[in-house]
Amino acid sequence: MAEWLYEQGIGEARAALVQEHDIIEAHIEPEDGSLRAGTICIARLTEILVPARRGIVACEGGEALLEPLPKSLAQGGLLLVEITRQAIPEPGAVKRAKARVALEELAPQPGPNLLARITATGIPISHISSYEHDVLEELGWSELQEQAATGIIPFEGGTLRISLTPAMTLIDIDGHLPPATLAITAARQAAAVIRRFDISGSIGIDFPTLANKAERLATAAAFDAVLPLPFERTAINGFGFLQIIRPRARASLCERLQYQRAPAAARALVRTAQRSGIIGSMTLTAHPSIIAHLSAHKEWVAQLAAQLGGSIALQPDASLAIRSGYVAKA
Repeated sequence: MAEWLYEQGIGEARAALVQEHDIIEAHIEPEDGSLRAGTICIARLTEILVPARRGIVACEGGEALLEPLPKSLAQGGLLLVEITRQAIPEPGAVKRAKARVALEELAPQPGPNLLARITATGIPISHISSYEHDVLEELGWSELQEQAATGIIPFEGGTLRISLTPAMTLIDIDGHLPPATLAITAARQAAAVIRRFDISGSIGIDFPTLANKAERLATAAAFDAVLPLPFERTAINGFGFLQIIRPRARASLCERLQYQRAPAAARALVRTAQRSGIIGSMTLTAHPSIIAHLSAHKEWVAQLAAQLGGSIALQPDASLAIRSGYVAKA
């Protein structure tokens, strides 16, 4: 039976959908104040990009790209909008959120948070805290995070390599199995990874070149059997390429961990500190970018200190890799 595990951590919420001791979906929601998908808000048109087609609106929490743009709306005008996609991190930048004109009868309200979204699935939820046994870690939470951060996912007989691009997420397949066997095995693995890391939007999978149409159909069927709807896909072409489109409302786990490495690693280090077993004062030692991020979020450090009953010292160490921070009793 499937079950959600939900953990409200310092700086972020985490959820894992678990079935038969495997994490089949993993979600992280940072507490960054950004506009969540489903938010209804009053916005001001700040810039017209294409008259009567596209513009930029600003509301509490950030900016969004509005499309289509009402013909009668002048720059500076107010209107009610719905956020359809959250802002997406990119290398050195953030892609604006997307919005559309909301129905007039709707009232301004924030979009559903992670807990609300998993509650809406109807699947039972178990709430876990930092004082309890670390069930997530037992299920491979750290290994899963490492795979999302590196984009390298090994499986028996091969490896998936995830590459993020502004246009789509690409999944390359490498392995030593016969092409037809490798393709079917990798199709199941790729479908599972897409779901596990919440990869959405445009996705491309580069399968081994297959000898005939029957092998391509079998590979596509193996993919369809694992990835739940909704999604659309092409057929696998003669070069082994398959394209999938999934509804896109937020960043994938890969995008969060690869494009926002320091913030993600800082929150992970706080989680490590919470579950370290240390009571009282402690020192967090990490790469300077991690320490800088923690210093900019003093409320996280204060919450951690209150939980542990002692002071928290932050120690930068440039020799450490981004995800190699550690905690020690002061």
